[in-house]
Amino acid sequence: MTATIQLGLDGSPAPSTLYDAIQLLEVEENADRPGALLMRLPVNRTSSGDLQFVGDGTFEPNTNVTVLVTPAGQAAQCIFDGYVLSWHLHLDRTSGASTIEVWAEDASWLMSIGDTVREWTGMTDGEVANEIFSAYGFTAADANTDDDSPQHDPDQHSLFQRGTDLQFLRGLARRNGKLCRVACTDTPGDRTGYFITPAVDGDPAATISLVDPETWSVDSLEFDWDVMRPTEVDASQVPLDDDSEDSVDGSSTDSGLTPLDARDYPTYAGQATTLLLTATADAPELTLRTAATLREAGWFVRCRGETTVDRLGATLRVGSVVTIEGAGSLHSGNWFVWSVRNQITVDVVKLQFTLLRNAMGPAPAGGLPGGLPGGL
Repeated sequence: MTATIQLGLDGSPAPSTLYDAIQLLEVEENADRPGALLMRLPVNRTSSGDLQFVGDGTFEPNTNVTVLVTPAGQAAQCIFDGYVLSWHLHLDRTSGASTIEVWAEDASWLMSIGDTVREWTGMTDGEVANEIFSAYGFTAADANTDDDSPQHDPDQHSLFQRGTDLQFLRGLARRNGKLCRVACTDTPGDRTGYFITPAVDGDPAATISLVDPETWSVDSLEFDWDVMRPTEVDASQVPLDDDSEDSVDGSSTDSGLTPLDARDYPTYAGQATTLLLTATADAPELTLRTAATLREAGWFVRCRGETTVDRLGATLRVGSVVTIEGAGSLHSGNWFVWSVRNQITVDVVKLQFTLLRNAMGPAPAGGLPGGLPGGL
């Protein structure tokens, strides 16, 4: 059995003629930017003399496009639910060479349509995010108010918005060490707004196995790390609600995020690197910003790989955790899924993915480090 694909247009199943015509279909999910879809189709002249997929209204501006992937023996996953925002039409004198490329962005686009000027008071950042999500009909994720900011008091440090709702929430998320995105899970149209701390403690959604060279569940993996980032933050702030000249120390070496293996970034780096944080904030908020800076810096290990849904036995979703087996003591273990590009054809769903990690495994016991199975 192989994975199946279902396309939807404005709430209705796509016609079979669309499936047959698709030359390229890519869907990309990201933790730190909106999801996107790219579809390439041939352009032929219809019996009426018009151009197929161009003049027939199939892809008008803001047409809703959905993509469901159902791995063999598993539940369907809605990997894209968004809107057509642009196209590129190529007309060629060579027979069969004319094409149209349609580009769409996920439903977070609705939060980018207009700028807003507003002061938010008496609410935490998570509560602000939930109110904004609800205005667009998005379901707020349960964890949006976990690990939250203090309430914003206009007598201390007011929270002021100038810009689109998406720009505003993404900025808030970064300074809280959270991820902000909109996605669906299994049902198109049921969209969830996420303003959450990366969930690194969950059960792995899939296993990438390199144990048996004959049955690798991926085509390839590439690993890299860098230690050109801070291990600690130096920060202080005079309280904004009194006349004291004594500053509150917000310095920290703790990101507040659970390490995914034995040696977190400062332990593995072995050399302290200090960043001076100069952002203006109340004392409790300064602590959050310090942790957020270290949390972002802590993703110092990256893994890129390629596979297919059928070979892996699952589709990958951003924000989930996967396990790598057989990659040696440093790199085996749990990883956080940061981005996934689905390359979809009639026969197969290829995956190009990026995983991040905020820790390394145990140091080699001695001698030459062990290689991969199969003599690699």
